[in-house]
Amino acid sequence: MKKVVKYNKLIRDKIPEIIKAAGWKPKVRILRKSEFLNAVKRKIREEAKELIRANSEKGIVDEVVDIQELLDVLAAEIKLTKPEVKKLQTAKRKKRGGFKKRLFLIEEQK
Repeated sequence: MKKVVKYNKLIRDKIPEIIKAAGWKPKVRILRKSEFLNAVKRKIREEAKELIRANSEKGIVDEVVDIQELLDVLAAEIKLTKPEVKKLQTAKRKKRGGFKKRLFLIEEQK
């Protein structure tokens, strides 16, 4: 009997070769740009969930690397350069602050 494992998700470029090397036959297709942007956003959510579940420093590092790769791809797809990202980060940090103080908002009262 033929075994089939369904994924229906965005994968890294070399995954089909890795699957073939393991003796399986991958079935893939190339996404249209509109599909790709949504698939990248879904993949970021998937990786963020894995980051939340990560218990070791290595696990955290692996997920940070995956998320950063996806953010870089997403930015490139919308023609947002790394210098522009840095400029926008700096402006937002100047206006609203960063996260260095480790502040945790419990509540606010009026």
